[in-house]
Amino acid sequence: MTQRAFPRFSRSFATSRFVLLALVVAFAGTGCGKIFKKKAAPENQPVEVMYEEAHGAMVNNNWDRGLQNFRRLIAQYPYGPYTEQALMETAYAEYKAGKLDDAVTTIDRFIRTYPTHRNIPYMYYLRGLANSNRDTVFLQKVWRLDASRRDLATPMQGYNDFARVAENYPNSRYAADARQRMILLRDQFALHELDTAIYYLRRDAWVSAASRARYLLETYPQSSYQYDAVAVLAEAYTHLGNQTLAADAKRVLELNDPQHPWLVGKFPDYPWMVRRLNPFAGEKSSNTVEKRNKD
Repeated sequence: MTQRAFPRFSRSFATSRFVLLALVVAFAGTGCGKIFKKKAAPENQPVEVMYEEAHGAMVNNNWDRGLQNFRRLIAQYPYGPYTEQALMETAYAEYKAGKLDDAVTTIDRFIRTYPTHRNIPYMYYLRGLANSNRDTVFLQKVWRLDASRRDLATPMQGYNDFARVAENYPNSRYAADARQRMILLRDQFALHELDTAIYYLRRDAWVSAASRARYLLETYPQSSYQYDAVAVLAEAYTHLGNQTLAADAKRVLELNDPQHPWLVGKFPDYPWMVRRLNPFAGEKSSNTVEKRNKD
């Protein structure tokens, strides 16, 4: 039995391969092969050109490209008016791109570096916007869970940023909007307290519910949920047997919010039993203000 030999290259084929390889090496050595390389961004461009390219990307809402170009500008030109503007636009692009932690870091850097800059009010305002929306849980975006359910530490920082704009720079173009956002955040904080009070009511923790409702009224007076807090007091005092305080709370509701559902036995609106048995569902929102507005 004859063993089959592994096929070999012929002499002529091997010679042609050697010639082809030599041509490729020569072609690359002449620099002609550079046409196949990706064109790199030119180094040491004039700062004006780099700024216009980055700003053009921002105008077209291309936040990632704008960020890349502005960061390259800042790295090559760490000082000067273009750098100042680049830092501000970098923070804005990070905010628009949803990179809120990065935006706050960039704003803090700007404030430390240029504490007397004419646009400091804007930077505090932008930091307020970023802080107000930080730590938003993914589930809230998907299932639209109430924003008051999340940790309120960073929204409170946002509130303080807006307060700084409103109090320290009352004549700036951002002061009026900052005040409006403070009102909205206060309502969010008040709703957080109300939901906690409702949680205690569901568990027959009447003293804790009343304590939380009083805290809401004292800390966030004139919020959109003040009369819901009064209703919590009426419910808690009724179960505690304190008829005097329960009657006082009922009288406040009858005078100021005669359509409140507690007066007809429909507050608080407890969750459906299946939801109560679901450990991942959380508490049902007690936002009766929005419910009544929809009706």
